[in-house]
Amino acid sequence: MSSLRILRHVFAEGSARRHFPAATLDAIQHVIEAGEQRHAGQVCFAIEGALSFGALWRGCTARERAREVFSKLRVWDTGNNSGVLIYVLLADRAIEIVADRGVAAHVEAGAWESICERIRVKFALGDYRNGAISGVEAVNDLLARNLPAGRTGNSGNEIPDRPRVL
Repeated sequence: MSSLRILRHVFAEGSARRHFPAATLDAIQHVIEAGEQRHAGQVCFAIEGALSFGALWRGCTARERAREVFSKLRVWDTGNNSGVLIYVLLADRAIEIVADRGVAAHVEAGAWESICERIRVKFALGDYRNGAISGVEAVNDLLARNLPAGRTGNSGNEIPDRPRVL
């Protein structure tokens, strides 16, 4: 457990609300809603300012936490196994995308990393709103190409479109 990492997490507490105010969450939600009209996927966007002390003590990585959040928010629990989580951990400057098996079977893993990098670049410039929107749009485009609406039985909106601030 790095003391520098602990300090980053202590000072990042509350940063999710600062960087993602209600208007930004509204804009992200709108992009998710519009995108889900074009594909059979279910997109979830989650932001966490910092990890708990217990998670830090265990050495939890952003990827491990993203998998926990994927489970906690039940992104895996869709009729077509078509959930995709975009997870942001501000204290670690980490973006992770976790895709359920119904999506992962159709999308190359490198495509997700490319989208994460797109978001990272905008976030590094302090442009959280456009970084998030750009990332969600890229996920929507990828899903529209690989899981277009109507190709599989769409079960409707199974995951809330509102971004989650954890």
